[in-house]
Amino acid sequence: MKNYKLKSLGKNSDYMTIVREMEDGFVVRIIRDMDGYEEVKTDYISRELFESCVRTGYLTEIKETIAVTA
Repeated sequence: MKNYKLKSLGKNSDYMTIVREMEDGFVVRIIRDMDGYEEVKTDYISRELFESCVRTGYLTEIKETIAVTA
C-alpha cells in the first residue's frame, strides 16, 4: 500500500492510503485531522483523477514510514 500526503491549508495533516488498485481507479482511505478530531473515509478515485492530483502536486507520495515512540 502506498501512502500520500494531501496538500492542505494551514497546519492540517491529511493523508491518503491506497487500499486496493482496480483497472480503472483506486479504493482509498483518507485520513483528515480536523483540530484533533480524526475523520477517516473510504472512497473511490478514478485513475485519471489520481494521476492528475499527483502531477499537480495535490498528492505527494510518502517515501518513508516514520515510527513515533512515546
